[in-house]
Amino acid sequence: MAGVIIIVFASFVWSFLTVWVICRVSHKNAWYDKVDERKIHTGDVPRLGGVGFSAVFIIVSLFLVFTRTEIYLGFRFIPVFIGLCITLTCGVLDDFHNLTSKTKFLIQCIAGFLVIIPAYVFQHLFFFGDNFRLFTWLRYPLSFLWIVGLTNAINFIDGVDGLAGGVSAIIALTYAAIFASFANIDGVTLFCLCLAAVIGGFLVFNLPVPQAKIFMGDGGSQFLGFTLAVLPLLDQGNIRPSLPVPYVCALLLIPILDMVAAIWRRLRDGRPIDSPDKAHIHHKLMFLGLNARGIDAVLYGLQIILGILVFFAVKFQSRFGMSLTFLGCSYFIAIAFFTAIHFLNRRKTLQVRKDAGKTLSENVS
Repeated sequence: MAGVIIIVFASFVWSFLTVWVICRVSHKNAWYDKVDERKIHTGDVPRLGGVGFSAVFIIVSLFLVFTRTEIYLGFRFIPVFIGLCITLTCGVLDDFHNLTSKTKFLIQCIAGFLVIIPAYVFQHLFFFGDNFRLFTWLRYPLSFLWIVGLTNAINFIDGVDGLAGGVSAIIALTYAAIFASFANIDGVTLFCLCLAAVIGGFLVFNLPVPQAKIFMGDGGSQFLGFTLAVLPLLDQGNIRPSLPVPYVCALLLIPILDMVAAIWRRLRDGRPIDSPDKAHIHHKLMFLGLNARGIDAVLYGLQIILGILVFFAVKFQSRFGMSLTFLGCSYFIAIAFFTAIHFLNRRKTLQVRKDAGKTLSENVS
């Protein structure tokens, strides 16, 4: 246990120092995040914070694979390691050169294939025996779509200081608690704790107190999405299978629902899927009057609730009814929250338009 604490703490300190150095270098070279129609910040803020914590996690994870896990996991992890590097590189190039959506999608597909090649895929729909085992042919396309989709989903919620990083850290800690319940502290659990630690080193500079000193950029958000997608797929043979699909989706409902809503909104309006807008969940909460700290508090709280429910759904996996009850509650709460915010936002929009029309009418008369 002492070794675990040292590794996690060292990951946090290393990430903190690396992000601090990148922040200074970014200011020196004017590597700032460009303000566009999607952004809500003002001023010159560096955008390469994700390079710092991502690079640290890649190095730490490679060290862990070959020193603290079984050797078969080590060799199987090499394609995943390459996928991590490709995803980070793609994101950083996008930060500097604004890659086309087709180019980014192609690179994300390559990274996704690298994960499923060594058979890191979903194995079960539920925990309840082989009767619910996914068909062999379905595991691979489902896992591939999961990886590519989540790589982009975290990027969608990266619009407020501390939001994407904080939500991702809570998810990583929940993963760690779930995997630790399988008596797997030296395996994937340690990966998750180190991921939360390196994100924590970045959040020191990214939380809105009073405002972020550096952003993670597309490099960081895509890396986080890819990593959070891969972690539940990292089985260790008979020690721990991959987590079932509904449980993982429940834990990541905030970015998933926000992405699904964005895709539906753009298809409905006849716009390209990758076209920017200001109708994401954080934009809606801001329109309702919350500042960055309030938005973080609300969505952190929701993510903690989802994490607790999913943890108990896994904990009581041997009791079919109780497990499904906790799982169903997580879906109900998340969907109800997004639905309520949608209608509150629509109601306020109509009220604003009504007030604007009344003001115009009074001025004309």
